[in-house]
Amino acid sequence: MFEPFPGNYVWNLATNLALVCGGNHGEIDEANRPIQEASRAGADAGSAQMFDSWIRVADQVAANAAADEAEGFRLSAGTKYLRASGYYLAAERMQSRDYAPRWAAYDKGLELFHMGAALRGIHVDKVEIPYEGGSYTAIFHHDGSGTPRPTLVSVNGLDSMKEQVFMAGHGQSNLERGMNTLFVDQPGTGEAIRKRGLPAVFDGERWGTPALEYLLTRSDVDPARIGIFGLSFGGYHAPRIAANEPRYALCAVMGANHVWGRRQRERVANEGENPVPHYWDHVKWVFGFDDRDALLAYTDQVDLTGQVEKIRAPFLVTHGENDRQIPAYNAPLSYDQAVNSTKRTLRMFTKADFEVEHCGADNGTGMRDYIADWCAQTFAEIGAKIGTEAR
Repeated sequence: MFEPFPGNYVWNLATNLALVCGGNHGEIDEANRPIQEASRAGADAGSAQMFDSWIRVADQVAANAAADEAEGFRLSAGTKYLRASGYYLAAERMQSRDYAPRWAAYDKGLELFHMGAALRGIHVDKVEIPYEGGSYTAIFHHDGSGTPRPTLVSVNGLDSMKEQVFMAGHGQSNLERGMNTLFVDQPGTGEAIRKRGLPAVFDGERWGTPALEYLLTRSDVDPARIGIFGLSFGGYHAPRIAANEPRYALCAVMGANHVWGRRQRERVANEGENPVPHYWDHVKWVFGFDDRDALLAYTDQVDLTGQVEKIRAPFLVTHGENDRQIPAYNAPLSYDQAVNSTKRTLRMFTKADFEVEHCGADNGTGMRDYIADWCAQTFAEIGAKIGTEAR
């Protein structure tokens, strides 16, 4: 992994994720150079200084985009707006929930994301997914043709958001292979926690089934070929949902997360790296708890043991061999227990792939494209089987 901040995994991870999400190396270097000294104090202590430095760069990139737009250079402006969006969201993601400036940065990131997509002619519809008397938000990426296509529901990790996952290339990679993508901000993530106050739940089928049922209302979705994909903490949610919602035609994960609840107990003992600063404050916020012991008692339920054996659909597990957040042993746990899957695949990424870290943060293309290839191939097999049975 590219490590501009020696010994500070969390800040290095943020930098790599920003690059994966379309960031420019020169702009990111401009943001990082002034905070080298601050990084030595640890991930938490200097996070506000990191925020200020990244926001300065984001503001300038946004101003450059506005100048392009004024000149009528829509494509150039759109590209810069999307990069600026990524920087605002990257800076916001690193802050405590009590850090007030984060909220304006988040709003700016969402605004510029949609401005950039519109200028570049990218079809990302804002949608609402019904959920327990209210709703949560998602974006639906498609080609605008109205052609019914296989579709993936994309599930966030603990601290990611739908726009970041889109900007990491998943939407384009899927669409190139004939698949739409519904990027959700499920409860506990993105707008769901920031704007709606919807906490995470261990039984994600409560929101995973409504996502599928929303897609069934769209004429540009093939109702027989809807799958679910999850990255990081989504590597727990997606299999849990597929196990309990059999209408999902396949399930794929980027980063297995079989015993996430156990991992939290290990983190109390300082085992493994954290994804964000202010980690325990963040996790308590995500799940809606004020007390860490109560949180840990709840998250003991976040375990796929006894769940993945219920998956009958095709199931793909990918993982990096040097994942410093979630140990690689999680991957064979999920694979080995999926004994009823009609097609199960385990793909470990190694140094030969130039991608060994958590969810491919050190590269960003290997796991992403392999998952897209596997899903497209599997959807084609499902389609062929349906055609054969129809005859």
